[in-house]
Amino acid sequence: ALESGELAPGGVVTEGSAGSTAISLATVAPAFGCKCHVVIPDDAAIEKSQILEALGATVERVRPVSITHRDHYVNIAKRRALEANELAAKDKKVSQVDGKDWDQMDGCVPDPEKENPGFLSYYKGGFFADQFENLANFRAHYEGTGPEIWEQTDGNVDAFVAAAGTGGTVAGVSTFLQEKSPKIKCFLIDPPGSGLFNKVTRGVMYTKEEAEGRRLKNPFDTITEGIGINRLTKNFMMAKLDGAFQGTDKEAVEMSRFLLKNDGLFLGSSSAMNCVGAVRVAKALGPGHTIVTILCDNGMRHLSKFYDPKYLAQYGLTPTATGLEFMSTK
Repeated sequence: ALESGELAPGGVVTEGSAGSTAISLATVAPAFGCKCHVVIPDDAAIEKSQILEALGATVERVRPVSITHRDHYVNIAKRRALEANELAAKDKKVSQVDGKDWDQMDGCVPDPEKENPGFLSYYKGGFFADQFENLANFRAHYEGTGPEIWEQTDGNVDAFVAAAGTGGTVAGVSTFLQEKSPKIKCFLIDPPGSGLFNKVTRGVMYTKEEAEGRRLKNPFDTITEGIGINRLTKNFMMAKLDGAFQGTDKEAVEMSRFLLKNDGLFLGSSSAMNCVGAVRVAKALGPGHTIVTILCDNGMRHLSKFYDPKYLAQYGLTPTATGLEFMSTK
């Protein structure tokens, strides 16, 4: 964005995110002399907002609504970038007026604090990162993650499986690996409330939570965060998938505790669901195969929900397994 001029040095990068991509942007933006403004659904774990603010980003928490609603967190993030550009244009216009200071312009200079509470005075313009539709997402995994997997396995990989939020990871990795070897099988693991499983397996974007009389205001009322979706993104449409599996909240919780106890891995909800997918694929392919997934988040971002005993208990998700019996496997 900086190279193309879409983002000016000192400008603001905006993003609508359940947390993880936003944390990456908030980490990187200051290194390029830019600011970061994140719009996040208010049902996401509070730790993510705290991390973002510690990184210097401004955070706007909003209620979860459909993507078709103007106040969906992604749509608000897009709007914030446009507002930043409008403010920059007005600032430039004012600064070009000879011999007059801003306070002499009698209302020409907007007050973004009043117009958008919590939105800082960004006069250098904005850029909407657009992780869902921006194909730089796909390319990052096609050019980076996919080759990394190929190199680390010395090309000895039989299957790849991951959940999809934006779809960038599963699309970029699956495309690269299948170009390297058509024998490599690539799969999706889909959480509750998402329609991608049915899209991959039946060609129809559908989830039972969307059925007549059962439609929820927020179909992603699930313990997992940042994965699952009920629309096709440009990134996901690039994926080369051989099939899909469904996971449950209970399996994700149990898997996270199993990995902590047996492997010393303290993982977040999407990583745990990815590992549920890995076991599903292992069962489907049988012994002797190399299966790859992504551990994309750690448990520190999920203390208030995914690792909170009281929160889990109220949804009947208290972990009880001693092994992998929750997946009906040894």
